[in-house]
Amino acid sequence: MPGPVTPALIALLLPAAAFLVIGLVPPLRRSGRPAAWLSIACMAGALAAAMTAWRTMPDGPVRAVWPWLPGARGPLASIGVLVDVPSVAMLLLITLVALLVQVYSTCYLSNERGPALGRYYAVQSLFAFSMMGVVLAPTLLQLFVCWELVGVCSFLLIGFWYEKPEAARAALKAFWMTKAGDVGLLIGIVLLHRATGTFDLLELRQLATTNQVPLAGLSVITFCIYLGAMGKSAQFPLHVWLPDAMEGPTPVSALIHAATMVTAGVFLLARLSWLFALTPAVLTFVAWNGAFTALLAAVLACVQTDIKRVLAYSTVSQLGYMMAAIGAGFPEAGFFHLLTHGIFKALLFLGAGAVIHAVGSNDVRDMGRLARRMPQTTTVFLVGTLSLAGIPLFAGYYSKEQILGAVWSHGLTAPFAMLLASAFLTAFYMFRIIFLAFFGSPATALPADAGRSHDVSHTAGDPRHDRAHAHDAPFLMTGPLWVLAAIAMAIGVWLTIAAPHAEHEVPGWLAPSAIAAAVGGILLAWLTYQRGMVRADRLAGLFAPIRYAALRKFWLDDVYLAIYNRVLLAFAAVVGWVDRYIVDGVLNVVSAWTLEGGDGLRRMQTGKVQDYVFALGFGLLALMVWIGVGW
Repeated sequence: MPGPVTPALIALLLPAAAFLVIGLVPPLRRSGRPAAWLSIACMAGALAAAMTAWRTMPDGPVRAVWPWLPGARGPLASIGVLVDVPSVAMLLLITLVALLVQVYSTCYLSNERGPALGRYYAVQSLFAFSMMGVVLAPTLLQLFVCWELVGVCSFLLIGFWYEKPEAARAALKAFWMTKAGDVGLLIGIVLLHRATGTFDLLELRQLATTNQVPLAGLSVITFCIYLGAMGKSAQFPLHVWLPDAMEGPTPVSALIHAATMVTAGVFLLARLSWLFALTPAVLTFVAWNGAFTALLAAVLACVQTDIKRVLAYSTVSQLGYMMAAIGAGFPEAGFFHLLTHGIFKALLFLGAGAVIHAVGSNDVRDMGRLARRMPQTTTVFLVGTLSLAGIPLFAGYYSKEQILGAVWSHGLTAPFAMLLASAFLTAFYMFRIIFLAFFGSPATALPADAGRSHDVSHTAGDPRHDRAHAHDAPFLMTGPLWVLAAIAMAIGVWLTIAAPHAEHEVPGWLAPSAIAAAVGGILLAWLTYQRGMVRADRLAGLFAPIRYAALRKFWLDDVYLAIYNRVLLAFAAVVGWVDRYIVDGVLNVVSAWTLEGGDGLRRMQTGKVQDYVFALGFGLLALMVWIGVGW
């Protein structure tokens, strides 16, 4: 078997083995911590295998497939792995973040009961297998199967605390919103197979590069595929599920809603960029919608007080950046930002978890002056924030600049302006968190249970008491934070000093403009929330209409709720009436006639021999008459 294939298969199957062992051995699953360490050991092995696959990676893609669905003219579909640079890079990201999240979770969820903890690690392992299945899939059919498994695992992990109504509703919301996009993805895959006769990605790419893919209806196909990516990667208008998904445990947010699942849509479009290149109108829509999503989510993040929801909207915004780059025709820039963003956003979510663990509240107004009591958490959170803001020497600077350059070079002036405005707002709302939570004074005296965290079951008591005794988390939580911070810094320094050559021409003024936007956002946050030279209430009043709409999420949830109540429920009522009174009515009438006819025929069976002889004679007489007339 070729060099990187074997380690890639090992990386893929180790989490699956952990899931099966934990799931099929009840004593292990109920034990909690032993199940956790088994999952962690398998994930460590998967990371080592992914690193081996990277070291043995040849210049071109390597594939190993086996027949799956037999057909008269050969297999209808096959299963296997497709190993190339993007898939192995994603393997490294998935296994690294999953390993660190699982180690972090042993302390963060230490108060969970054994069976719940075992269930958590079983689903975590299944999710890692499913996500790696998406990135290694050699065919669109296998990709779709693993894609759906990712959605199921997300549902289970968001609803991990299913006894809490908010978590249960958030899990259902995420499931149905992503499934709305998945319907489009399935339609697109079926239509593409009908047009080309294959699910195989390498064969499809060969057909696309040699202009053998029929162009008639191809825009519909690529748009349907984009709908699947829109749902998974939380693009407008299907983005509304991601902020509510923060009801799940914070480590889940770090893995699924920062580094892996939400990037699946971006990966899919980058993987199929050669197909989307044949439909420039769809690509333009992807770019515009990505830029709009980035700006919309940045505005929404500015009015949030829940630290996890700020990071959730930030994730939506950064996913918009990635989509804008792909839509501009530079998928490499979007994919590169996917990788860097996965590192520093996982760092930010885990850092937020450390703060929630210490304070017992998600609300930044219930924090304040944590820098002295939590110096390690403050340092790593600041590294993640500077990376997200796009400051030089930090991980997000180069990749964000490349996206801005890609969009500008493609002539998309308005999307470029939206992305630049998003860069300003990103720096503003992230440093608003920094100043409020770590350096400023507590802004409010909250009433009982206000702003209380649903994220840590062992956090009880008054939030102000918890804040006064806040301290850095144990090593099992701070260790993963320092690893991610070191990687983010190393990537940032390397890219700033020895930046690879860009695929497109970047004007000289672009980098200073991007830096100025980020510094301007930081300065405004400092003047408002640290120095007090700009009053926050006056700033809010200046943008009162936008703030009013943002606090209501621009009424998108209300629109979906109205569609559900007034359209879907009304349609269901009509279908129910037709089912009860038309379908069931026809069947009831036919069955009544059948019963009546059977009752009438039953009366002919008297049980008397003479009646049967008379009937037989009458029948013979009628037959003779019929024959005589016929002759």
